[in-house]
Amino acid sequence: QVQFVESGGGLVQPGGALRLSCAASGFTFITWPMGWYRQAPGKEREYIARVEWNGDSTYYADSVKGRFTISRDNAKNTIYLQMNSLKPEDTAVYFCNVPGGYFDSWGQGTQVTVSS
Repeated sequence: QVQFVESGGGLVQPGGALRLSCAASGFTFITWPMGWYRQAPGKEREYIARVEWNGDSTYYADSVKGRFTISRDNAKNTIYLQMNSLKPEDTAVYFCNVPGGYFDSWGQGTQVTVSS
């Protein structure tokens, strides 16, 4: 079955950096775009980044543009999210999935907390 396993979250001070990873399985990873989402307490899930199957094209929400970088390694069925210049408002649980809601399955996510 389709599975996503996110990792790399943690507690970081404002201005710091983290690199998240997402390992995917159960589908033909190389043929699909992949995305990162996040959900802060009391808020809806937010779609923040996308990378096409070959890594050549990316999309970022305005809230993370210029600070976050999405990438993928098709040999490892893994995507990454390099997060720099972190802000307290980036605090959330981060998830990965195929954009567009094609798969109903979601991972547990990885918690990112930005606080001094």
